[in-house]
Amino acid sequence: MLHTHLDHLVITAPNLPAGIAYAEETLGVSLQPGGTHPRMATHNALLKLGESCYLEVIAINPELPQPNCARWFELDGLGRYGQPRLRHWVARTNDIQSAQALQKGWFGAIEPMSRSHLNWLISIPPDGSLPLSGVCPTLIEWQSEPHPAAMLRDEGCSLIRLEGYHPKAEKLQEVLDKINFEGVFELHPLASSERPYLVAHLQTPKGICILDSR
Repeated sequence: MLHTHLDHLVITAPNLPAGIAYAEETLGVSLQPGGTHPRMATHNALLKLGESCYLEVIAINPELPQPNCARWFELDGLGRYGQPRLRHWVARTNDIQSAQALQKGWFGAIEPMSRSHLNWLISIPPDGSLPLSGVCPTLIEWQSEPHPAAMLRDEGCSLIRLEGYHPKAEKLQEVLDKINFEGVFELHPLASSERPYLVAHLQTPKGICILDSR
């Protein structure tokens, strides 16, 4: 049976040091080095939010050659002056092929990826765009164990809830129900003229902190 859960939050940044500084200042904790994604020419830093949930800061790695495809998470369009911010979220599924087939036009193609000893399948639109402006999740199916969050040190942070605001909130909820999504994600409708956004509420050692995609 198809099962889907919230896997991780994504902060994009014009460069990795800037993204790390933003996350650490906002949350009051230290992030850990992640690694490089050779195929996408990106690298990341991570923060544990639970045994199978984490926060990722991701940016273009200037030391790697330009990939022969659009980078994920709209990083090609961020520019050097883009501000670090919460941009997206990723949902973990036990059958990415079945989940993606339910709404192909949103999730994009399924691509194999790797970082160090980690291997996974992930849905990526060909142009690197974010499904429903980042409110619809990217799908991921891990093909290696343990889960990345299990290997991170505990900084005392956890995800309380993630909220998504979008004019197509009702349709997205239908899709999430079809892929049997379970997790602390709440959808709210917007008028068609309003800009979609995400808000994450995190428990941290300094109290409840907010990450906002606006």
